[in-house]
This record gives sequence, C-alpha cells and structure tokens, in this order.
Amino acid sequence: MTGIAIRTAQRHHLKALRAIEIAAFETLRSAGAVEGPAVASSIDDFRRLCREGVLLVALSENETPVGFAAGRIVDNELHIAEADVHPDWQRKGIGRQLIEALLAEGRKRCLRGASLTTDRFAPFNARFYASLGFNMIDEAELSPRLSALLTAEAKGGLDPDRRVAMQLWF
Repeated sequence: MTGIAIRTAQRHHLKALRAIEIAAFETLRSAGAVEGPAVASSIDDFRRLCREGVLLVALSENETPVGFAAGRIVDNELHIAEADVHPDWQRKGIGRQLIEALLAEGRKRCLRGASLTTDRFAPFNARFYASLGFNMIDEAELSPRLSALLTAEAKGGLDPDRRVAMQLWF
C-alpha cells in the first residue's frame, strides 16, 4: 500500500495509539474474540515498550497514526504484545506491513524468533499470523512463559478455548 510509513513510535503518538487500540477492540468484538468494555494499553505501558521493547507506528500520508505493533524482548525472543489497525484503515495491508517491520527489527537485533498469543478463530488473527510463518504451539509444547501468558489472559476474561500461542523461529 502506498502512502503508509512505518516508523518507531514517538511520545507524541502514544495517545493516538491508545485510541486505535480501543477502536480496534470493536473489530475483535464483532469476531467474537472479546466481550465486555473496550480496554487498551496505558500510556505508561506504551512508554515502557518504547524504552524496553519495540513500538512501531503506521502513519498515513498526513502523518496521522493509523496502526501500531508492539513487541517485548523476552528470553532472546520478540514477543508481539499488541498489533492494531484503526477500523477505518483495516484490510489495506497495514497490519502485515507492521508485523513484517516488527519481525525485521527482531532479526536485526539477532533474536531467536518471535512469539505471540492470539485468538485462534478470528480470520485476521491466527490465520493471518500463520500466513507470515507463525506456527501454533500445542499445549504440551508451550514454554512456561507462553503457558503463563495464556493463563493470565484467561484470568483476565479471555476465553481460553479461543486462545492460542504461536511461534516463528528466525
């Protein structure tokens, strides 16, 4: 897609990223992946990702944030913590650009691979990540870190039958 630039997020983008995450929540709700009130990362969470991980923003031609992807560095791996595109900009390849840029950053940092947890049924979640080379991890093969994440998500209200961990080795 032309006109979209992927860059490292800056402090002045953070409020817009939070608004994008809240708006994208409704897309997840319509797919049955979440319920309840919309939730989003805090500004402090975003600041922490800027300092300790990777936070990328997708900017429109007029420099308006339209999506983002965030990753944490854990156990020499990139863990994709969140990726969202504003509903007005979805289905234009922006999510793919963001994740590919995030993975490129992980490779640049010589990390072993990338992991994530996601909804297994929404077509723009597990199937999307599989198209980028991620594989679902069987429960018996889960690392303690990913197992703990899935458990925490269930305690936080996400349906454990819908959740899956995925891995991509570099």
